[in-house]
Amino acid sequence: MALPSRKSAGRLFALSGAFLPLFFFGQAVAFFPAALTGATLGVALFYLFRIDDLKVAAPECALTLAGFLYVPLLLGHLILMRNLSHGVQLIFLLFLLVMSGDTGAYYVGRSLGRRKLYPLVSPNKSVEGALGGLAGSLLGAVIAGRTFFPELTMGDCFLMALVIGPLGQMGDLFESLLKRSFGVKDSGTIIPGHGGILDRLDSILFAAPALYYYARYLA
Repeated sequence: MALPSRKSAGRLFALSGAFLPLFFFGQAVAFFPAALTGATLGVALFYLFRIDDLKVAAPECALTLAGFLYVPLLLGHLILMRNLSHGVQLIFLLFLLVMSGDTGAYYVGRSLGRRKLYPLVSPNKSVEGALGGLAGSLLGAVIAGRTFFPELTMGDCFLMALVIGPLGQMGDLFESLLKRSFGVKDSGTIIPGHGGILDRLDSILFAAPALYYYARYLA
């Protein structure tokens, strides 16, 4: 039986990765390590027996494996978060933290930005913008605590602004790193003018696990 081409296999692996977050639902979460292990072994064995150019074997295999970890594993924490007490409020809080941080970073950086934050990865981002993002995240947390999430204390708000806010910004930087590494401007064309779906998720991917574990073990 002939093995599929690497291009066809890449699409198959991407499709299987899209189903991994389903293992975060209910009792199926207990099987997630097994599913991730099976996917990892499947990728490794495919490249072991299908590759015909040793120079690209490791990069292609690593890139495929990263696809399972970067989006499905990190995004799956939204499902885990939803299953917690106040899960709906936590998800709205996450979006508010990220969006208010993005807004603060954009406007402060545009008006006051002078010092480059990380020019190798994102030339337009500034230190002032990053600080504006922290202030925006703090404001978003305080608004949440005063409106739909009264259980939040001021200590919670400050911790979230100082930890989850920067993680969201680093998620944005990491996605910029990937795009620059591949020499592309946008991650996709499904959402015109927004750089692709991944550009809308990059901050959430990094922030969601942090908020979940904070709510699960510290709150």
